[in-house]
Amino acid sequence: MPAEWEPHEATWITWPHKLSDWPGKFSPIPWVYAEVVAKLAPGEIVRVLVATRQRENEAKKVLQRAGVELRRVEFFRFPTDRGWNRDMGPIFVRDEARRGALKIARFRFNGWAKYRDWKKDDRLPDRVAAAMKLETRQVLHAGRAVVLEGGAVDVNGRGTLLATEECLVHPVVQRRNPGFTKRDYEAVFRDALGASNVLWLGRGIAGDDTHGHVDDLCRFVGPRVAVLCREKNARDVNYRPLEENYERLRSMRLEDGTRVEVVDLPMPAPLSFEGRRLPASYANFYIGNTAVIVPTFNDPADRQALGTLAEVFPGRVVVGIHAVDLVWGLGTLHCLTQQQPVQRL
Repeated sequence: MPAEWEPHEATWITWPHKLSDWPGKFSPIPWVYAEVVAKLAPGEIVRVLVATRQRENEAKKVLQRAGVELRRVEFFRFPTDRGWNRDMGPIFVRDEARRGALKIARFRFNGWAKYRDWKKDDRLPDRVAAAMKLETRQVLHAGRAVVLEGGAVDVNGRGTLLATEECLVHPVVQRRNPGFTKRDYEAVFRDALGASNVLWLGRGIAGDDTHGHVDDLCRFVGPRVAVLCREKNARDVNYRPLEENYERLRSMRLEDGTRVEVVDLPMPAPLSFEGRRLPASYANFYIGNTAVIVPTFNDPADRQALGTLAEVFPGRVVVGIHAVDLVWGLGTLHCLTQQQPVQRL
């Protein structure tokens, strides 16, 4: 699986349509998506999923008003249940035995082992494979189809993968693959994603509906460098889990035996709506070809987070996108995007 900073052919998103994902706050969401497209489109094609021609026309009107060049946008009429492409969309990998040919590692999606509306989303990798004329490989382990969301893993493109115990091996909550152990997942990651070295962190952040996705707390930003969220307030519920993750990561080794260079990323102040703690995190950024888009939260730490990421991505424009409304859907920028690497000839 290539690292996210490696060259993209395109970014895939699903135009927002599930009103209940942002109850009472849906109206600003299409404009946030339009801003995402506007920032990414100068550097790569943005492929947008819509269910119908009417939805496509509605999306085009919003994008045009936001100043997006529609020649940089391609629409595909694929029905979906929701819109979190990171988790339901295809995971693209390279087949090194075939000169790095692009293919899709076909994991299953089951609504984060929590929601009932997922069957259309689960078909998305197959639809994308057919449209792009790409081969798929059904990921099986111990005779079972493996469930995995893209937000549960992060890779450095050299053979090392980040994941959390809370998300993948918790014995009770949101079990994607009941009975799987770390050893089972490590075999899957090695065989399907080319990641022979797995760095297991502990718990995710408060408010995370996915129960511990790693893309809300720790991300590779280079082959040897990872940013990790740190909470300064010792009384905050995130403080201890993030400190424990920091202690773990500091002592871990990459695929070549060297230590990970850990860069601190701040956390915004707790963000709640209607009494619910939301998973606000700067780690949910997305790395495009020419821009890194970062969720911001009207918080004093916004500036620090943008500055930190600008230092680790000197060749890209690092830009904040207001995500206070977006995170009411329990995800932000990385959750709604999925990269398609360039196809090698």
